[in-house]
Amino acid sequence: CGNPAKQMDDTISYLSSHSIMSGEASNSTESVGVKYGMLWIDVEGTQYWSSSHSNNVNFIQKMVDEGKKKGVSIGIYTSNSQWSPITGGSTAFKKYPLWYPHYDNSASFS
Repeated sequence: CGNPAKQMDDTISYLSSHSIMSGEASNSTESVGVKYGMLWIDVEGTQYWSSSHSNNVNFIQKMVDEGKKKGVSIGIYTSNSQWSPITGGSTAFKKYPLWYPHYDNSASFS
């Protein structure tokens, strides 16, 4: 998937270029655009990820680190059926908000 920090930088730059700024990032110039509160890292599509859980966790961590460095609030968008095979069920990101799609109409990660 390439460089995780660059992906985060490219996303933030793209949003900025369209006057869409993080509501929490400090900005020395006055912005007339829209603000977003959080960027969600989409962790799904097992075919797009490495077969190595540790490589995937490291990739996500680098994205999180870069976002935090840029002053962006980060959340994780995933489901258990995607998270487990991609990260091995890692709890490394438990302090970040989870946006869980409830396709099964059950408000749980199981």
